[in-house]
Amino acid sequence: MGQAYSVTEINQYIKNLFMRDRLLSSIYIKGEVSNCKYHTSGHIYFTLKDAQGQLACVMFAGQRKGLTFKLEEGQSVIAYGSVNVYERDGKYQLYASEIVLDGQGILYEKYERLKKQLEEEGLFDRAHKKQIPPYPRKVGIVTASTGAAIQDIVNISGRRNPYVQLVLYPAQVQGQGSAESVAKGIAILDKLGLDTIIVGRGGGSIEDLWAFNEEIVARAIYHCNTPIISAVGHETDVTIADFVSDLRAPTPSAAAELAVNDYQAFQVMVHDYSRKLTRELQQKLNQYRSRANQLKLRLFYASPAYQIKQKRQFLMDAEQKLQQRMNQSLKEKRHRLELYIAKLEGLSPLSKLSKGYALVVGEDNKPIQSINKVKKQEMLTISLLDGDIKARVEDLYEKSRI
Repeated sequence: MGQAYSVTEINQYIKNLFMRDRLLSSIYIKGEVSNCKYHTSGHIYFTLKDAQGQLACVMFAGQRKGLTFKLEEGQSVIAYGSVNVYERDGKYQLYASEIVLDGQGILYEKYERLKKQLEEEGLFDRAHKKQIPPYPRKVGIVTASTGAAIQDIVNISGRRNPYVQLVLYPAQVQGQGSAESVAKGIAILDKLGLDTIIVGRGGGSIEDLWAFNEEIVARAIYHCNTPIISAVGHETDVTIADFVSDLRAPTPSAAAELAVNDYQAFQVMVHDYSRKLTRELQQKLNQYRSRANQLKLRLFYASPAYQIKQKRQFLMDAEQKLQQRMNQSLKEKRHRLELYIAKLEGLSPLSKLSKGYALVVGEDNKPIQSINKVKKQEMLTISLLDGDIKARVEDLYEKSRI
């Protein structure tokens, strides 16, 4: 009886055989998906089958970041990975690291390789992106002369701004030689001094859109001096031309909206700016007019003519006040004088004389106020209002006192 091996030993031996096989360590396998299950851990378990057989497969959660679609029953796919043995069950299975839909696998791999190359060269850098002119006059279009794409662009452009001139280069956008045709159209329109160029086509399969994934088109876009908007396929379609172009539009219709400004909205904006400018200018004019009036008033008040007028008025007012005060003072003085005159008149001998009184003076010309000052035979002078009388004292009589 020969040597007996354990199940584990046999499974390990078979696993080593698989691991040493270069073909099985890196292999693409094509088949239809069945028994697809998304585990709560994030792993995907499924089976690939064809008419004659089937193969168990697993994609671990860490590899799912490269899966761009949801894996479902009945899909025809190409899975890349390694075939190895799961020792516990003694079964071999495919450990998938990449999965693409069948028919796109080779193109997808080529797409990713060129994308990585151009990205490393800097063709996708935002520093190279040119600004799309907001108010274009001429817009170039590189697309097929027939089809929905050109019709959508023409219709939307005409509706948004009928004054924008559209220049079409009728390029071949599908099939053999389409990439060269698109690149040539970009180069020709770039020499016409246009404001913007739209490069694109309508939707289709990855094979239909492949011209826009070619290196010649990518480099033509990169070296174009005119800003370029890419508009390839539908919103979910992303080509290399989209990464290189200055702006990506999800559809040709959207590209027309991005490239051509809305003329009515522009008119409204200009009208609003005009009203705002007029209002602000009027406010400024009112401010400057008010300021000028203030300065004019200050200048008027500071002018020699106004100052002379003011001083003249001041002098006139001062003269009037002086005249009033002089008149008042004269009036007061005159009144006082009249009082003094009245007093003087009351004390004046002439006033007394006019009332019948007389002034008697002696020989010494002094008024005689008492009989004791007079002697008999003394000559007295009696002054009346109209003359003097000389009299001699004959006798003296003293009044009796009561």
